Amino acid sequence: MQLTARPYTDDYLLAPDPGTPGLTRAVTGTDQTGAPVETQVVEERPLTIFLNGQEIVTAMTIGDHPDYLAVGFLRNQGMLRDGEEITGISYDEEVETVVVRTASATTYEEKMQKKTRTSGCAVGTVFGDMMEGLEGVRLPDAELRTSWLYALSRKINTTPSLYLEAGAIHGTVLCERDRPLVYMEDVGRHNAVDKVAGWMVLEGATAEDKILYTTGRLTSEMVIKCALMGIPALASRSGFTAWGVEIARQVNLTLIGRLRGQRFVCLAGEERLVRDADPADVPDEGRKSRRKAGA
Repeated sequence: MQLTARPYTDDYLLAPDPGTPGLTRAVTGTDQTGAPVETQVVEERPLTIFLNGQEIVTAMTIGDHPDYLAVGFLRNQGMLRDGEEITGISYDEEVETVVVRTASATTYEEKMQKKTRTSGCAVGTVFGDMMEGLEGVRLPDAELRTSWLYALSRKINTTPSLYLEAGAIHGTVLCERDRPLVYMEDVGRHNAVDKVAGWMVLEGATAEDKILYTTGRLTSEMVIKCALMGIPALASRSGFTAWGVEIARQVNLTLIGRLRGQRFVCLAGEERLVRDADPADVPDEGRKSRRKAGA
C-alpha cells in the first residue's frame, strides 16, 4: 500500500494511539494467586527496510509508522545524506517490507560490510563506524530551562500510550521548550528515535531548537543518534553509560538523566542549564504515569 499523511492532534503534532488495531492483543494467564487474568501485550513483528533495490536490515518493531522508521534509520546510519531527494516510500503490509527510493544512486556497500550490535532493546544494529559523522560536530549552545524539563516530564508521563496500556515498550519524544511535539513508541528505544528522525526529515523540522526525551538508557548509541540529528539536549528517566557521557561532552550536548518527579542529574552541558524552577514547587506526576505502569 502507499502511505498517506496522518492528521495532527491538538496537543501533539503526533502522539501514540493505544487503540490502534494490531498494536496489542489480549492474552490470558494467571496471577500470583493462581487466579485467571487477561492482560494486553504489545505485538512485535519484523519490518525489512530496502533502500532503492538493496535490502538493508530487518528490524523488530510494533509496526506503526514504517515510513518514518525506515527514513530515520537510513538517515541515522548515514545512508541518506542531508538534502537527499526521496522520490517515494512504499510499504507492503503483507510481506512486511518498506522501500525508500531516492532520485540519485546511494552508496551503502562499505557500511553494509561492517555491523555493530548495540545495547538497544530488540537487538539494535549500527552499520559502519559508530563514531562516523561525529568528527567536528559541535551542537549549538541552546538554553535548557528546568521549568521546561519538569513540564515535559509531567506531560509525557501522563499521556495515553502503549506503555500505560501494556508496558514492555520504549518512548521517544521530540520537544520544543516545554511542549512535546512528536511522541513515538517501539519495542526498541533505537526504533523510537529513528521514527522521530524520520518524521523530522519528511516534515522538514528544525533541530537546533529542540529537546529529545527518551525513556531508555542514555547509552553511546542514543547520544550519537541525538548528535547526528543535530538536537542539542537529551533527557531521560533512566541512567547513563560512561561512553554516552563522554560523547555528550565531546559534541556539546546537554545530557539530563534520572528525570523523575522533582529530581534529575545533569552530566554534560551544565553551563547551559537555567534553573528557573524550585523543585519543591514541582507537583507529583500522579498515579497514572509511566512510573506506575507495568514494565
